[in-house]
Amino acid sequence: MSDDVRLRDVVEADLDVFLEQEHDPEAVRRSRFAPREREAFMRHWKTRVLGDPTVFVQAVVVDGALAGNLVAWWEEDRRFIGYWFGRAFWGRGIGTRAMELFLGKEQTRPLYADPFHANTASVRLLEKHGFERSGTIKHGEDEHIMLVLH
Repeated sequence: MSDDVRLRDVVEADLDVFLEQEHDPEAVRRSRFAPREREAFMRHWKTRVLGDPTVFVQAVVVDGALAGNLVAWWEEDRRFIGYWFGRAFWGRGIGTRAMELFLGKEQTRPLYADPFHANTASVRLLEKHGFERSGTIKHGEDEHIMLVLH
């Protein structure tokens, strides 16, 4: 596979692409994450992500195209990781390579993730990088798998 996967800092111009990716119906179905309206999305990204110096976020670029993002943030005393990729970039090994690059930069351990239990591709991606199942957690009515990387 010849996809050139790189990480870079997120710039404000990336947010429109991230918003579009968050509204993809199949991504919403798999993640069980309710997409936000534009104003709420932009406010979240500008204040809680880009405006928080404790958050580490990287844009994923593939052959020059913006593919998605990876982010690490604190929830109380636990560091979480999350990511979102555009559907055009699924199933090509891009998430695997991007995660490898990101985990090389994000050094905090333990690191937690809690994907929706039926999002098997996301669970596999995390387990491939050493995350281990440590239980389940509820987000509303939905069961999510808690994974931890030591």
